[in-house]
Amino acid sequence: MALLELKGIARSYKTGQIKVDALKGIDISIEEGDFISIMGPSGSGKSTLLNIIGCLDKPTSGTYEIAGRRVEKMTDGQLADIRNRLIGFVFQSFHLLPDLDAQANVELPLIYRGISGRERRKRAIAALESVGLGDRLHHLPSQLSGGEQQRVAIARAIVGDPAVILADEPTGALDSRSGENIMSIFRDLNHNQGKTIVQVTHEKSVARYGHKIFHLLDGEIERIEVVNDSISQEVRVK
Repeated sequence: MALLELKGIARSYKTGQIKVDALKGIDISIEEGDFISIMGPSGSGKSTLLNIIGCLDKPTSGTYEIAGRRVEKMTDGQLADIRNRLIGFVFQSFHLLPDLDAQANVELPLIYRGISGRERRKRAIAALESVGLGDRLHHLPSQLSGGEQQRVAIARAIVGDPAVILADEPTGALDSRSGENIMSIFRDLNHNQGKTIVQVTHEKSVARYGHKIFHLLDGEIERIEVVNDSISQEVRVK
């Protein structure tokens, strides 16, 4: 059974009297341990797709299962629980709370699970050490570089041992060297720890860290690019 299974996913919006079809019948199957990249021009539907995968939005039609659980008809409370327990998020703009230090930011997802303070601290320190920030535990976001802030965000994403990590332009706000460091962490999480990763990116070099690249155009999967160490193969869907 696939970890993430999307079948016939469509998402429509209304802007005044105009209907916008952001997604048109998306089919994606993602296995545990996959590393998937999603690319496409502005307006192609990639952010809408990531929001649906992350249970931040619901499809207009189609079915979506995560770890065998149908989610498209869940209540808001049930979706919040899925997000907290099964999904780790990494955003372009980090979304760290400015008045909390690195350790406290990483502890946040565990508070909503009712985990004790001692256990939260233990897990947060281990997560920060795993991304090379063991010496930055009590630094505020304003005292950290952009790359360090993104590493705090990654530690926050993995502290609860999620089934999947979703990253929305994870290197978009970083210089090239910091971006390479972040992608090295993702590669380690995937290759050595078996974490499933789905990322949206506009950078081909970043996308190629994934096993497959789904190219979106006008709300549909235009082609699928299979990436390995030396060969890139493409399957044109339409």
